[in-house]
Amino acid sequence: MQIVEEKVKPTRLKDNRALYRKYWWQYAEKRIDLYKTIHDLEYVLARSLTSKHFAFTFLPQGMVYDQTLIIFAQTSWAFFAAISSRVHESWCAFFGATLEDRPRYNIADCFETFSFPENFEINARLEAIGKEYYEFRAQLMVANNEGLTKTYNRFHDAPERSPEIKKLRELHDAMDRTVLDAYGWTDLVPTCEFLLDYEEDEGDEDSSSRRRKPWRYRWPDDIRDEVLARLLELNKQRAEQEHLAGLAAEAAAGMPQGRKKLSSTATSRRKQSAPNTAQPDLLGR
Repeated sequence: MQIVEEKVKPTRLKDNRALYRKYWWQYAEKRIDLYKTIHDLEYVLARSLTSKHFAFTFLPQGMVYDQTLIIFAQTSWAFFAAISSRVHESWCAFFGATLEDRPRYNIADCFETFSFPENFEINARLEAIGKEYYEFRAQLMVANNEGLTKTYNRFHDAPERSPEIKKLRELHDAMDRTVLDAYGWTDLVPTCEFLLDYEEDEGDEDSSSRRRKPWRYRWPDDIRDEVLARLLELNKQRAEQEHLAGLAAEAAAGMPQGRKKLSSTATSRRKQSAPNTAQPDLLGR
């Protein structure tokens, strides 16, 4: 209490909210809607807002989640597989922001606009591979006493040839293959390579430029571009379907039609979401 009184109370007494000033010793940002929504869940899926690596993990329900975490009210392995795949990563790499040299997962642009595979929630293959990948990764981290960052540092390190990291790469490739199949994109046969995420200026002699190069075990750019193009087209189709469904609903209810105008051309940063049947719940930060 002494620590709280010394470090918290001075700030709370300056707060413009009366309850925060009155109950200065209590945890303030309770996020009531968040905890009400996840009350019946044993776990939630989470990821960092800004992260060097594209990784999601399950956390126990009931924790006080840091404001830099994004919490999903999802516990299915199929959802984990779809959102952890390089399909979703390709979308996020294009639409997401960055903080310094780290990708930033923008909720509105990365998640709300992403079109998940149709009926992915009941896809048994997605469930199986998502579970296998996650459980192997968890066992690997426990065995090595390493967290997600160190594990994925090894994952993307070309000289790393340990059997367990090789197996993790193979499982990730298999998960991506299953997600592509769920979209019906069986003609795509991507092969991962160790490639640079970006090129650094070799003329800069500053010591910061001599840090480890950003090698990634990833799809080549042509594959990522093709996947992105297909996702954009799928996004456009679903937006048009939603628009037509909305007009039909308005007509059935006797409401004036044509209040929402759909652009005739797909912009590079569409804001339409996938249909409700394929868009999982996001609770936010």
